[in-house]
Amino acid sequence: MIRMTETNPTLDIDIVVPCHDEQDTLAAHVRRLHAFCTTSLHHSWRITIADNASTDDTARIADDLAAMLPGVHAVHLPLKGRGRALKAVWGASPARVLVYVDEDLSTDLAALEPLVAPLLSGHSDLAIGTRLAGTSRVVRGSKREFISRSYNALLRTTMGVAFSDAQCGFKAVTAEAAHHLLPLCEDDAWFFDTEMLVLAEHAGLRIHEVPVDWVDDVNSSVHIASTATEDLRGMWRVSRGLASGRVPIAPVYEAIGRRPFTPAHVGLGGQVLRFGAVGVLSTVAFAVLYALFRPAIGAQSADFLALLLTAVGNTALNRRFTFGVRGRAGSGRHQVQGLVVFAIAWAMTSGSLVVLHAVAPGSTHTAEIAVLTGANLVATVVRFVLFKAWVFRSGRRHPIRTGTTPATEAGTASEPTPVTIPGRAVR
Repeated sequence: MIRMTETNPTLDIDIVVPCHDEQDTLAAHVRRLHAFCTTSLHHSWRITIADNASTDDTARIADDLAAMLPGVHAVHLPLKGRGRALKAVWGASPARVLVYVDEDLSTDLAALEPLVAPLLSGHSDLAIGTRLAGTSRVVRGSKREFISRSYNALLRTTMGVAFSDAQCGFKAVTAEAAHHLLPLCEDDAWFFDTEMLVLAEHAGLRIHEVPVDWVDDVNSSVHIASTATEDLRGMWRVSRGLASGRVPIAPVYEAIGRRPFTPAHVGLGGQVLRFGAVGVLSTVAFAVLYALFRPAIGAQSADFLALLLTAVGNTALNRRFTFGVRGRAGSGRHQVQGLVVFAIAWAMTSGSLVVLHAVAPGSTHTAEIAVLTGANLVATVVRFVLFKAWVFRSGRRHPIRTGTTPATEAGTASEPTPVTIPGRAVR
């Protein structure tokens, strides 16, 4: 559990630079960051070098920089891991806004002020640099570009998030949001910031995006294959945690989530469109899973397992996005009811296989996939009717209780206090 220190009203921004074995570049990059902060930032700031288990001369260089440059602080951590370093340093920082930048400074620092401004004003809870906005200017190889876009597209389609770039090493979070989110983040390595963003969005926090200019570091030590594997495992873990209610995001929403002015109402047409989008995604996932499982476990078992896996995700996505049910209350019952709907859908698809094999014995795998896909589309229509009329009907919804304060009951809302502290470095 991370313990937060009290925020210091005289320190607006703590810019954390995690590093591991960066003796060749650390001094030049920190001096560049320090010069920028000294001349360009309009808020009080501190730079914290988070040396996590370096085995070269990084620790000594970090201490020398802290001794020479006003406003630079060095922290030494015994274990490796970017997520571990950020949780430790952010959790102990007294600043109002906590920032993370990659040691290589691939992101143009001109975006730093736009990154922190909406957090200091109270407008947003988190802010991220995005390399995928139309106005971003990015220089990197086609391989990294493809992997980045594929990863972020996968996040948006499978985890129901709207932010565009989870991996850019240029992020900020308010101390209050960090206080609630850091104890929920389990990853200690590269997936940490993706996990934090996913939990933040599902908890109703506001994420501000800043288009950035970004130049790839050709000497990056990140191992793409192993990092991608760990990211996929992290996505699966977080998805299960959110679907099962194991990750307690409801208290975060209760404490600092951005509640709608009025309960959102999605009409029948909107529900059909959203359900259709989820259904298409589920159908594609079903076909892919069936094709993977069929050679190993046979047609009927592959049909059952593929449909079961997609049914759990389908229920969770429709619960939140199609029918607007938030919070943990009732989620277990909804999943049980969803499995009943799954059983009906499975009977339909299994029946289609029985009919196919009776009419055309020895059918090819391609024919089986085509028939099952068609049957699954019909089952999707049945699923919508049952979801709307039974599982998620209005009388059974259990939204998060938001409560009211005397101010909101009186119809007044507090406005964020403008930031007026002049820029200065704080040690």
